[in-house]
Amino acid sequence: MTKSLFPGFDGLMSLSRREGVDVRPTLLRVLTDLYVQTRVHSDDEQRQFIELATRLIDQVDDATRAAIKAKLAVYPQTPVPVLQKLGLVAAQEGRRIPLAREIPAPAPACSPVRAPTEAEQRMAANMAMQPKDAAEIHDMFFRASASERALILHNLAQTPLKAAPRIPTVRAKRAFQILEMAAIAGDVESFTLELGDSLILPSRVAAQIVDDAGGEALAVAARALDMPSPNFQRILLFFKPEIGNSVNEVYRLSRLYDRLDDRSALVMLAAWRGSTLAVTRAKYQSSLHDGERQRARAGASQTRPGVQPGSSPTVRTGTGGSSDR
Repeated sequence: MTKSLFPGFDGLMSLSRREGVDVRPTLLRVLTDLYVQTRVHSDDEQRQFIELATRLIDQVDDATRAAIKAKLAVYPQTPVPVLQKLGLVAAQEGRRIPLAREIPAPAPACSPVRAPTEAEQRMAANMAMQPKDAAEIHDMFFRASASERALILHNLAQTPLKAAPRIPTVRAKRAFQILEMAAIAGDVESFTLELGDSLILPSRVAAQIVDDAGGEALAVAARALDMPSPNFQRILLFFKPEIGNSVNEVYRLSRLYDRLDDRSALVMLAAWRGSTLAVTRAKYQSSLHDGERQRARAGASQTRPGVQPGSSPTVRTGTGGSSDR
């Protein structure tokens, strides 16, 4: 099972310990999601799931452990050792322990209102992005290499250009769910439609983001939605197999995503939106220019009258040179 799902599982685990980007919660969630999708498993699949899951359960945070515990508690084919590891089986009786009700989280305390800093005041008075500037940023980003893209995104955080407004929280959370389901199903069309709809992008730009081989554009789009890092990692593993099968690529994009500034992503989102205006203007300006040229040519080719006002009529002569009178 691990070979078909995660060819580089051992490499991801070792690199996780060495590089400091912890993907173990994401791996456990993905392993669990894949396991519960099928009702019948071979002995080898069950053995490998037990080995991997029981090892990861002790290495993940409480939120991840609670999430997979809820899924495996209702899945009828969950192996007993995994249930025991999660505290869902009484060791002597072999019966599942009923789950306790979820304890409601306390309401967050209101943070005191503070005066904006000088830097924040400068950001509030930032400049609107012109369509031409937006198109240049858009084209420069998609032409750049991976290292150049990282530098562009770093510099966007300090630019005075105006960022796009944040996506409303309710709409963004809905997008997380739809995008992740589409990624797991490998539904490129639904993923692209939802990405464009949630970020208010034309289909051309949304498709360009989805088709981008490097993955940085997808990271920017996810950050503009304020997507949690585990969700983004799952999308990488499912939706981008050429990235998900590479240990180095998973960690490179995970590091980029965790360090990506919200403002950088929103400025890039504004550039993506503004580039559409530049393309539309260029299209219509070209049409208008062609129309003016055609009208000018038509006016120049009109036949002028043979006799101009005030001129004497032409005298026609015969073959001998004498005039016909």
